[in-house]
Amino acid sequence: MSTQPEGAPIEGGRIEGGRIEVAVIVTRFIAGAGGVALRGVLPLDPSRYRVTIITGQGGPLTDRAAAAGMRVLIEPSLVSPLSPNDDRRALRRLTELCTEGGYDVVHTHSAKAGALGRLAAHRARVPRIVHTYHGFPFHQFQNPVRRAAYIAVERRLARITDDVLAIGTGVATEALRLGLATPSTLRTITPVVDAVTVPRTESSRTAARAELGVDATTPLIGTVGRIDYQKAPEHLIAAIAVLRHTDAVAVWIGSGPGDREAKELVRRAGLTDRFRFVGERSDVPQLLPAFDVFAMASRYEGLPCAVVEAMRCGIPVVATAVNSVPDLVVPGESGLLVPPGRPRLLAEAIDDLLADRRKAQRMARRGQAAAGSTYNAESLAEVLDEVYSAGRRTELVTS
Repeated sequence: MSTQPEGAPIEGGRIEGGRIEVAVIVTRFIAGAGGVALRGVLPLDPSRYRVTIITGQGGPLTDRAAAAGMRVLIEPSLVSPLSPNDDRRALRRLTELCTEGGYDVVHTHSAKAGALGRLAAHRARVPRIVHTYHGFPFHQFQNPVRRAAYIAVERRLARITDDVLAIGTGVATEALRLGLATPSTLRTITPVVDAVTVPRTESSRTAARAELGVDATTPLIGTVGRIDYQKAPEHLIAAIAVLRHTDAVAVWIGSGPGDREAKELVRRAGLTDRFRFVGERSDVPQLLPAFDVFAMASRYEGLPCAVVEAMRCGIPVVATAVNSVPDLVVPGESGLLVPPGRPRLLAEAIDDLLADRRKAQRMARRGQAAAGSTYNAESLAEVLDEVYSAGRRTELVTS
């Protein structure tokens, strides 16, 4: 499937007029890595850049990219799980697409697209290869042999990567420490969130709770994210089960492969009336003001956009101390941090904020100031402009 807007004629894979051809390759073009990938390139000057999105799974972002004048190519063999047959097919197809496209830059996002996309771009002799680490495909909860294998693969890919962008200092530091980037290739960036923010006021809180079917007095803990192993839904469910605030209700906005198992855990824990799954929603900014506490139980992360959005809204945050999350959630200042995989500590932190509203409000104010305006698309686009045009400037100087 291909969505291609009308534009300048293409010769040899390049648009006439000297624009820089960029291919953005991402496994799933959905919220998370896909959202950051799109929001970063949207502000780029179309007179300087032509952007093509290559992904294995489209969604609402596909229409948004096409409306902005970008080509979107869907390659179904690019799937998230390890799949030898699909992966071989995806590498072949990505190599063909990179060769045919005549791209000046290939920029990959996410683990699978990062591996196959960079290798394909290298085989196609793309002049500049860029990769963004939103987090890592390895973590402390993995089998040590698998974790070592992932790190070894990423180290080899680093040799063919011209620029490495890492979301947050925690991710950047780990990439440097493990040899996934060099000091000269590594750059720290921030995640990009949409400009739409609904501040938490009495009226926005009332409207959001009415939409969710929650009354004004019920303590409400909320989270936003994909329901999968990374996000550890079972740990959040376990935390809700041992809260001292037994009248509190939890809401999960999002869906994913762990849907059925998470709902079964809620049923077995007797939390059917206290833990609600509302699925994918397009009105997340309007729903966030309903929350008294935003809770994140993830085993590993980069720096999630959902945390930034919650803090901008004015919600106190409890999150796991993983990767770059402490960049924004400073313990005792702009939120509370707990170790991953410790549901009881997560419950204690949530109870603490529910019990001490002054503390919660203080952290919410400081979090709101910290989230500020730095997590915007224009800031990232400036970085991408420098990175993407670096190869072209070198060409012009030496020619």
